[in-house]
Amino acid sequence: MKHQLLTILAATLTLGFDLRAEPVSTVEALTAAVAQAKSGAVIELAAGTYRLTQPLDLKGGVTLRGAGIGQTIITSAESWSANPATLPDPETNHEKFDRTGYLIRCVNDATNITISGLTLTGPRMHGGIFGVANKGLHFHNLRLADFMYAGIRTYSMKGAKIHDCTFVNAGQRWDKGKPGVKGGITGGGIFGIWMSDTEISNNRFLNTGKAPNEHYYGIKGRQARRVRIHHNTIEAGFTIELPFEGDEDVEIDHNILLAAVSIPKHAGGPVPKSGRTFHIHHNYFRDGYSIEFVRNGVEIDHNLFDFDAAKDGSNLISAFGNVAATGPASFHNNLVSNPGRGVMWMNEPYAQLEVRNNHIIARTTKTPRTEGLFGFNGKSDFKTFSFKNNIIECVGTPRPLFRNDASGAALVENNTLTDVTDPQRYTNKLTGAKIGLEQPLKFACGVNGEMTVDGWKFATTPQP
Repeated sequence: MKHQLLTILAATLTLGFDLRAEPVSTVEALTAAVAQAKSGAVIELAAGTYRLTQPLDLKGGVTLRGAGIGQTIITSAESWSANPATLPDPETNHEKFDRTGYLIRCVNDATNITISGLTLTGPRMHGGIFGVANKGLHFHNLRLADFMYAGIRTYSMKGAKIHDCTFVNAGQRWDKGKPGVKGGITGGGIFGIWMSDTEISNNRFLNTGKAPNEHYYGIKGRQARRVRIHHNTIEAGFTIELPFEGDEDVEIDHNILLAAVSIPKHAGGPVPKSGRTFHIHHNYFRDGYSIEFVRNGVEIDHNLFDFDAAKDGSNLISAFGNVAATGPASFHNNLVSNPGRGVMWMNEPYAQLEVRNNHIIARTTKTPRTEGLFGFNGKSDFKTFSFKNNIIECVGTPRPLFRNDASGAALVENNTLTDVTDPQRYTNKLTGAKIGLEQPLKFACGVNGEMTVDGWKFATTPQP
């Protein structure tokens, strides 16, 4: 019998099960448990504050679980500070990353690591969690606050789930107050390079900074493929920034977005076989500078853009490039209130643009703005542009639809135009098709659906 029990014990330890009756409660025990853990191990942390003097390196298949946000806190000891001079990291060259400034590191290529029920906080650290070439990461019920560069920093992350987390000032200016250290505001709550097959949901990104240089990016990356970002509430300098690389099938939906989504690419970028790079739908946008363009293969639909008429310095969609882009892009079934300077402005020539079944109300702005609601490069392929079945109202100050005569070569058809001053540029033939939204706009968005949108109206339910 004794031999049988020893055999069972040995097998259990080999499989990585944690036989401790009590959770880990000291830094020394935590460090030892992480070092000894095998795949399948669950390391439970008791409530308390754990002040680390070096990173915790989690191996594949290990779960690190705290007693809850605000109860189990991991931070750095006074004796351990990351070097701000190594920031920003080179973004796409992971071999040159400074890995020493993160509280928790996922071992390179490790799979199926889970971290939950913790508060991770700086402010002396570059970030909370770091990983390279990891698959199946699962981070949930975390609070990540006051880091120099990123709450979660990953490179080549696949099949991850990040949900029910709160990011507070997780990636601000690391050069602030440090003579000789040059930086910027390029960190992010989640900063993922080459993300794929990943879901980011029900997270809250908070910005408590008051000065202009105190803001940060909510979700930041380079190349996302088959990534869904949904039901987040994001307050940051840029809510989502996914510029430059070849993105495909990125779905951004049911979020509260209090600043811009940035998705530009030189010449608009390639369109994948699926036909879509980004699908941005059923979101609430509050900032007049909502979407930074230009990108090909984009669909933007069923959003409520609700702007303050006194803040009129921006275009809802803005593009600053110089090289022609081929499109396509579709902007349809959106509600737009107070577009400020305008709905779209693209510096570069564009093609294959569809604007249909939207309802746009442009009220008198602070300036007041009198330019056309849509501004395009005169060399755009306007024969591939269509403006159909929209309701466009100018209230208080009449405005033209377009900013130049060349735009009148677009197909303008079956729109209801009120106090729009340039009808000589187009025909706007009525066809009998439905004008305005094809269906009423009604959805819930933000963390746990905390905001309900019903047409132009919206209401927020306080969350615990």
